[in-house]
Amino acid sequence: MITPYELINRKKLGKEHSPEEIAALVDGVTDGSIPNYQVSAWLMAVWFQGMTVEETYQLTDRMRASGVSLDLSSLDGPTADKHSTGGVGDKVSLLLAPLAAEIGLYVPMLSGRGLGHTGGTLDKLQAIPGYRIDLQPDEFLSTVREVGCSITGQTEEIAPADRKLYRLRDVTATVDCIPLIVSSILSKKLAAGPEHLVIDLKCGSGAFMRDVESARRLADALISTGTRAGRKIRAVITDMDQPLGEAVGHALEVAESIDGLRGGGPAELRELTVELTAEMGSLANLGSLEELRDRCERALDDGSAWRRFVAMVHAQGGRMDEDDPHASLEIAPRQAPFIAERAGRVKSMDTEQIGLSLIDMGGGRRKQDDELDLGVGLRVKVRIGDEVEAGQPLMEIFARDESSAAVVRERLRRAVEISDEDVQPRPLILDRIG
Repeated sequence: MITPYELINRKKLGKEHSPEEIAALVDGVTDGSIPNYQVSAWLMAVWFQGMTVEETYQLTDRMRASGVSLDLSSLDGPTADKHSTGGVGDKVSLLLAPLAAEIGLYVPMLSGRGLGHTGGTLDKLQAIPGYRIDLQPDEFLSTVREVGCSITGQTEEIAPADRKLYRLRDVTATVDCIPLIVSSILSKKLAAGPEHLVIDLKCGSGAFMRDVESARRLADALISTGTRAGRKIRAVITDMDQPLGEAVGHALEVAESIDGLRGGGPAELRELTVELTAEMGSLANLGSLEELRDRCERALDDGSAWRRFVAMVHAQGGRMDEDDPHASLEIAPRQAPFIAERAGRVKSMDTEQIGLSLIDMGGGRRKQDDELDLGVGLRVKVRIGDEVEAGQPLMEIFARDESSAAVVRERLRRAVEISDEDVQPRPLILDRIG
């Protein structure tokens, strides 16, 4: 039997793993017989040497098989899901799951926590008092059947190998590796069982894929592996050279999601939610993209998507008043502006630095077991291309004290560039693949 040392050494030398070797690795991760320091070494070897298409599929399938797979055959309609590769201010899942259910899809969504500078859907949902992110498989399926959607985290039963690798990748700087991204995303999605999957593939300074060509390579890898596994899959490459929407930070993003579900919120958040939901419906043959966009817009405006979100929250133990939902969210009390030092147009934002500012305030993890401050964050008040005046607030900082706000303000000075140039607004959707 191959040893962990041999697995690490083979990949360090750029050799291809056999299916048996990948099985030994995943089994060792799952049962803990391979210690974290050796798994971390293997992850770094993969980051440098990569994996073949066949290795990526075998890793994905073995990670899926490390736990149980849900049987969705009892649901009387098409099943679909969306996955984002991670961004700053990306709270789309909170709107999309109930919206997709409203147009006729069942949405079993297994989500993750934040990775690196990007936020995680589960962390955001924990800002809702009582909301359970630890549903057991039977509870998860029951909620999907009754409500039409459920967002929960991995349990020990579902893709346990991915849960362990996910945490190690976050703290070993191996997040931005295509085969590891593919296997992590798809092992969970295959275990959860949806027939159709849309990938929101972020691209830009706040994403793990910094340019469109890298994003296309990841999209191709996801589609190749997902198709081989018998799923219908499509990727939409979207801009992450600036935060999505205004809110960055867990409770703040939940509040913004609530506004979006009630017909308000930032225009770009609504646009992307509608586009991704329509793509999901199109994959499931529920109508044309134009028809599905219209249905999504109506569901946001007439309150039906909002009511379904409340039903999901209540079904998972969350405490939220349908008439005054913001009252249940605890947001940091210290509000401090970050102002423009000169007039001009917003030329660029280093969105990774904006995400890291949340870590500065305790809203993101430096170590695997860090507890998060769910109430801190930012509200971004400008977009790239906007004209601003000297002294104008560019962002609002929600911190626990002035010293934390001062640290964030210094980081933001390095993150935002104002220029005299004529800067064009950035498109939100950069490409569609599949």
